[in-house]
Amino acid sequence: MTTNIQFVKMPTSETLTEFTNKRIKKLAVKYNWIIHTEVFFKLDTDAFGTKICEMELSVPGPKIFASSKDDNFEVAVKHTITELEKQLKKRKEVTFRLNH
Repeated sequence: MTTNIQFVKMPTSETLTEFTNKRIKKLAVKYNWIIHTEVFFKLDTDAFGTKICEMELSVPGPKIFASSKDDNFEVAVKHTITELEKQLKKRKEVTFRLNH
């Protein structure tokens, strides 16, 4: 599995990249059929400077996407991965039912 992390119109962060990669690797161990992950970090243009994390997983079938906003990028990553995990679990259950 490969991961591409992009910081959109903001400086890159090695710490945030490592944190995100660690979380994605845990997800990839549990769901070994993930092919590729795209991660986007953005700053919202609102007055509060809300941090946005978007992730798109390439998996067999349609891609899986999740996004979350928070005051902190690390928290946004956790929420996004939690949402992706729900979708992956659902996809796995559906695939299992179809194959059995």
